[in-house]
Amino acid sequence: MADVKPDDIKKLREMTGAGMMDCKAALAEFGGDLEKASDALRKKGLAKAAKRSGKDTGCGRVFSYIHGEGKIGVLLQLNCETDFVAKNDDFEALGKDLCMQVAAAAPLAVKAEDLDPKVIEKETEVFRAQLLEEKKKPEQIEKILPGKIKKFQQDVCLMDQPFIKEPKTTVSELIQSYIGKFGENITVSRFSRYEAG
Repeated sequence: MADVKPDDIKKLREMTGAGMMDCKAALAEFGGDLEKASDALRKKGLAKAAKRSGKDTGCGRVFSYIHGEGKIGVLLQLNCETDFVAKNDDFEALGKDLCMQVAAAAPLAVKAEDLDPKVIEKETEVFRAQLLEEKKKPEQIEKILPGKIKKFQQDVCLMDQPFIKEPKTTVSELIQSYIGKFGENITVSRFSRYEAG
C-alpha cells in the first residue's frame, strides 16, 4: 500500500465529498493518483445512489432565492429521507444551488415525464415546420424529430440541464453525488419561478 499524503486526502474529500477513510483507501489503491481515486469514489457513490433511488423522501425543506434586485424569485421543494439530512449545511447548499439553477436556466419541469404533453406537441410542430422549410423529406423528418425533442427536453427539464456552476455535470448527476455523500435518497419535488415584468 502506497503512503498517502494528508493533503491529498483533504483534496480528494473536497473533490468528492467522500469520507476520510474512503478517500485514504482510494488513494492507496491508486498509488496517490487523485483523478483515478476520484473516479473510483464517484462510481461507488453513484452505485450507492442507485440503491437509494426507490427510498421514500418524506422529509426535506423549501428553499427560496431572489435574484438581482428582486426581478426573479424561486421557491423549490427538496426532499430527503430524514430530518438529520434536511438540517445539514451541505443539503442547504444543494437547495440554494438548485434555486440558482432554476433562476438562471428557467426550466419548465423537474423531469421529462412532468412536461405538459401540449408543450411537446407544440415543439414537435415547430421542429416539423423548420425541417419542411429546410426541404427535408418526410422520412428524414421522422428520423430527425426524436433527437430534436430529446434535446428540447434536456434544455427545459431541470434534471437534464447542465449545472450552471459546473456545465460538464447535469443537475441529476449533481444530486446523485449528494445521494452518495449522505447515503440517502434526495428528490426535487417541485419548484416555482417568478419573473417580474
